[in-house]
Amino acid sequence: MPTASAPATKVDLERLDWFKSIPFFLAHVVAVATPFITGVKWQWVALAVGTYYLRMFFVTAGYHRYFSHRSYKTSRVFQFLLAFFAEMSAQKGVLWWASHHRHHHRESDQPDDIHSPLLRGFWWSHVGWILCNKYDDARFESIKDFTRFPELMFLNRFFYLPPLVGAVAMYALGGLPWLLWGGVVSTVVLWHGTFTINSLSHVFGKRRYLTTDTSRNNWLLAIVTCGEGWHNNHHYHQNTANQGWFWWEVDFSYYALKALSLIGVVWDLRTPSEATTLAHLKYTPEQRAQLKAEGGFGPVRPHRRPTPGELPAMGELAPAGAMAKQ
Repeated sequence: MPTASAPATKVDLERLDWFKSIPFFLAHVVAVATPFITGVKWQWVALAVGTYYLRMFFVTAGYHRYFSHRSYKTSRVFQFLLAFFAEMSAQKGVLWWASHHRHHHRESDQPDDIHSPLLRGFWWSHVGWILCNKYDDARFESIKDFTRFPELMFLNRFFYLPPLVGAVAMYALGGLPWLLWGGVVSTVVLWHGTFTINSLSHVFGKRRYLTTDTSRNNWLLAIVTCGEGWHNNHHYHQNTANQGWFWWEVDFSYYALKALSLIGVVWDLRTPSEATTLAHLKYTPEQRAQLKAEGGFGPVRPHRRPTPGELPAMGELAPAGAMAKQ
């Protein structure tokens, strides 16, 4: 252990912090034990699935598409609700989540990327980077557009409150079975569903667009994550409210956002132009062969980063405007 006279090194900070990680591993033990504690009823399984997808929506539409990428606008009240319900996923604070994700996009698959499977392997990209001490703090310099909201700073600091409220609500509504199935089991599965985008979506799937990383599209991960599995689309043009760009690319979070826009809860959903979505049709046979070779399943292949001149120009997004009413 580092002492006051010996500051923590990079290796120290990247080691698994077993003490800090006790709740994480304990939740897994409880989740596995739940069927033996309560038995199994289809109603409880349905509850787990329902609370999984409800919170996955707030993770994807809140943490990711709104706070990380500002791909649509909403009111300050709904902005708070997005943050609160996203934090019910027990994935730390909203500003912590979004600021680290912005950093990932700036450094994707490069030496400073915080969770690249290309550089650090599956375990690190999936969960290792969260369980060490190196990334405990939010990168406030990367999220100044939201640090000006005191309610978001409060939620970010006390990120354990929303999951605690959710756990109390589950217990109040259905006792121990609801707490375990709708709380613990659902949360553990939700963690790993979310984490697959960091780990598997750079390893498993197809590449439609040339990008400066190894992002891939995967329909199965899109089902699991309410649309986040269209990861190559997203890395090609990150600031869109939809990540499934074609009718067959299922994107549950975008469908929900579109419904919310019809009643005025959100607005100005940013979507890619036709020039952007069809840019892959302009690729040379060599570029198409490169994309095909980089797809599939297995260890990430060595990747030649295209130069800016090799990437077709992208079309414009719909105007974004201000992020929230004051």
